[in-house]
Amino acid sequence: MSLSLGNDTSALAGAVLKVYESGDLDRVEELISPELVDHNQPAGTGSGIDAVRVLVRSVKEGFSGTRIEEIFRGATADGWAVSQWRMTAVHTGDWFGVPATGREVSFTGIDLWRAENGRMVEVRHAEDLLQLQMQLTG
Repeated sequence: MSLSLGNDTSALAGAVLKVYESGDLDRVEELISPELVDHNQPAGTGSGIDAVRVLVRSVKEGFSGTRIEEIFRGATADGWAVSQWRMTAVHTGDWFGVPATGREVSFTGIDLWRAENGRMVEVRHAEDLLQLQMQLTG
């Protein structure tokens, strides 16, 4: 896998992270195709673009002061973008059944995106949700 910086998919990957950071649901349709295929679909979030809306809304409602630091972003020659990130926020609302704790949390994740016609059409991702869960309930 050969990585290079700066293609359109890479820029879109950065824009998607900004949506999660800001909670700007209006930008979801601009960046995500209605036919999005999510190979790691979280249970109970719907499918495709609807799942992205659910997750963006959940971050917005569950956390305050959300900051997403991009640790690495690159692109492959065949059109995939990879983004490693760290989210830091304060847990001030319900997060998938966990009531607000007021705790500051920080966890990491990696996203692999593919775009067509200026929108994301496919994603593979992994988040360290055990790290997050331990901070919320530990």
